[in-house]
Amino acid sequence: PMAGMVIAFQKFIPAKGLFGDQKWIGFDNFTYLFNMPGAMSALRNTVVIAFFKIVLGLIVPITVAILLNEVRSNKFRKTVQTAIYLPYFLSWVVVSALVWAFLSYDKGLINGMLESWGMDRQQWYMKPAMWPPFLVFMNLWKGLGYGMVVYLATITGIDKTYYEAAGIDGATIWQQIRYITLPLMKTVIIMMFIMAVGRIFYSDFGLFYQVPRDSNTLYNYVYTLDVYVFKQLKTSTTGMASAAAFVQSVAGCITILTANAIVRKIDRESAMI
Repeated sequence: PMAGMVIAFQKFIPAKGLFGDQKWIGFDNFTYLFNMPGAMSALRNTVVIAFFKIVLGLIVPITVAILLNEVRSNKFRKTVQTAIYLPYFLSWVVVSALVWAFLSYDKGLINGMLESWGMDRQQWYMKPAMWPPFLVFMNLWKGLGYGMVVYLATITGIDKTYYEAAGIDGATIWQQIRYITLPLMKTVIIMMFIMAVGRIFYSDFGLFYQVPRDSNTLYNYVYTLDVYVFKQLKTSTTGMASAAAFVQSVAGCITILTANAIVRKIDRESAMI
């Protein structure tokens, strides 16, 4: 697949094939990409939103996994676990339809409730300020189940004798979590963190394109690099899209190696490389 990267340095014409007589144009595609209006805004949105996705994507699943592990009722725990994990299997197209059913101006459930309470209907798709945190929340809601299962499996694999010994010594539940559960989860947490950092320049295309429903009002606030490139392809070239993918790959490689190097300095055994 790496051979396809050469397209980023060509004036690519698909009819000639990947290894055909293509015209080499050096870094012109990269220059064109970053000089286009909105490119820097899309890059900023990608990094800022990814930062909050990484932070919440670690803290919330870990917290939920620890809390579920402390639930004594197997039936209740499995019910909650299933309910949390179910959204992971939904496509963003389905989620987009559900969001529209809630936020639509004419037939949305929320506007219907506001009107029944004597309040004015709201144009939710015309309120840019609410959408970045809302999309972060949607990403967390959909991906929470996967992260929770990973951490819950890690907790389940911890030797129960540690907790028994701590209980005999008088340790409370919170002390057991702090001094046993979290330290023994450290390797998995760091691994998940490094993998998340490696994708900081990528975004979930379905989330940022489908859920806002391609609203022009929200363009400068929620559209990320992936969506930006997709929309520009209507007037741009395959080479520009390949250049964007090349930048994402190189930047992702640099960030993941940097994160791993920092972890290795702090705790060599927890590093991936």
